[in-house]
Amino acid sequence: MTTLEKAKLWLTDTFDEETRTTVQNWIDTESDELEDSFYRELEFGTGGMRGIMGVGTNRLNKYTLGQATQGLANYLHQQFPNQEIKVAIAYDVRNNSKEFGKMCADVLTANGIKVLLFKNHRPTPELSFTVRDKKCNAGIVLTASHNPPEYNGYKVYWNDGAQIVPPHDDAIIKEVYSVKFEDIKFNGNDDLIEWIGDEQDDVYIDACIENSLYQKDKIGYENLNIVFTSIHGTTYTTVPQALRKAGFKKIDLVTEQMIPSGNFPTVESPNPEEPAALEMALDLARIVNADIVIGTDPDGDRLGIAVRNLDGEMQLLNGNQCNTILTYYILDQWKKAGKITGKEFIGSTIVTSDIFFDVAEKFGVDCKVGLTGFKWIGKMIRDFEGEEKFVCGGEESFGFMTGDFVRDKDSCGSILVACEIAAWCKANGSSMFQYMIDIYKDLGMYYEGLVNVVRKGRSGAEEINQMMKDFRENPPKEIAGSLVEEVKDFKEQTCLVLSKNEKKVMDDIPKSNVLIYYTQDGTKVCVRPSGTEPKIKFYVSVKDKIASEQDFKDKLVSLSAKIDRVKEDLKL
Repeated sequence: MTTLEKAKLWLTDTFDEETRTTVQNWIDTESDELEDSFYRELEFGTGGMRGIMGVGTNRLNKYTLGQATQGLANYLHQQFPNQEIKVAIAYDVRNNSKEFGKMCADVLTANGIKVLLFKNHRPTPELSFTVRDKKCNAGIVLTASHNPPEYNGYKVYWNDGAQIVPPHDDAIIKEVYSVKFEDIKFNGNDDLIEWIGDEQDDVYIDACIENSLYQKDKIGYENLNIVFTSIHGTTYTTVPQALRKAGFKKIDLVTEQMIPSGNFPTVESPNPEEPAALEMALDLARIVNADIVIGTDPDGDRLGIAVRNLDGEMQLLNGNQCNTILTYYILDQWKKAGKITGKEFIGSTIVTSDIFFDVAEKFGVDCKVGLTGFKWIGKMIRDFEGEEKFVCGGEESFGFMTGDFVRDKDSCGSILVACEIAAWCKANGSSMFQYMIDIYKDLGMYYEGLVNVVRKGRSGAEEINQMMKDFRENPPKEIAGSLVEEVKDFKEQTCLVLSKNEKKVMDDIPKSNVLIYYTQDGTKVCVRPSGTEPKIKFYVSVKDKIASEQDFKDKLVSLSAKIDRVKEDLKL
């Protein structure tokens, strides 16, 4: 079916007048919008979908969301026949999120499903927690994480509070694509909606405090100077309250950014991975002499942390550095409490730093690795429940979770741990940054870089596909002066060891369009198209040994230069 034929289907009475008028205008004017809005169906992937809001099959709107929700409703009735089915729904601050949330609730209730709907925007991890706390069969959250303002998205959670994974994901996708737009039931029943409010925040915050703090005597809590920003997102509802309830006293908020807004007016991008997003928080930190700066993304699952470096200047830690500090500290506390028995594990992902294998080995726990995305860490918890105890897990993209009370990355619980570490370090005449260096002295210093190559639209998607094809068929033989020793292809599920000319099968991780190169000196390069944005990502990790603070400074320079060499070799 051509793009024009697809578009003409949206001129029928199934669609509202505004939608029909927009499509007809595009057809009449031969607008470029027609091609990009209809050339494909917006992909409902293994965790849901994300896209630009607007009219068309390749856009997020009432009809594409309605199709997804109707498909989910059909699947839930198959899985839970003759039962009362409950679904929790949350949404973030993005434009249209509240309306989309109610629309999804209407589709579910029109199908006889009870809905627990948050009255206002709430963080994604609170939705994950609520699914389990309220014994729901599934959950939905409307969010596009840290994408630009024109985006929104839709994620589905199963009854364990984690995002859907096999076999449910593929089965739900089939149901979604079998739904015709004219079959969507939009006529909801408000009698089947239970509204959730502040009372659920209290339950969630109490669980975060119970599962995320270790110092019973709250060492240094009162003297830690914290600056926090929600960057116009949802965590204004939970994080300040959680910090105060935990016992932290000196909390300064970036008031301009505590105002929820889907336009994110004070930042170019609401992404705490980027220093620019924390600029206002860092300015405030200089005024109040803060020890730690923390920012979260719009749906409150990611966090960015800045602390004072060896020169006393505020420095944003990358996701791997944050997670290294948190993981090492938590495992150290578990060890001191005698809780490590050899049947514990931490979770990581294939694009995350390999330092987590070293951390796990030091403390006598397992490190399990999955594909990119916290749904795979959630799956680990479920797969090994009753056999091995999950301690914590993280991924390089500024996500972390501690304990299994939430089954997705959780900024609130992670912030509580981070602030406890910073307070404990300060009380002992050290700092969080120094603690990180001490870990590197113990295990070796790992340093990472990330390159995002953006290619938008249909032509961009084709270019990204070609780049992956080229890297797969013509892999680099040498990177930054070191021979490539291993090529891991997760699409083909093979590992090629070049020095032995030996190819091994890797079937312990599901197929994914990802390539990883390891060189003989331990450099790691991962190539992966984004599943949610029009970009291809290159994750670079280099390492070396250090013995002192001066070593750290020196290696920071040499490792940064090495990452630049990697970029040059790969023509990035």
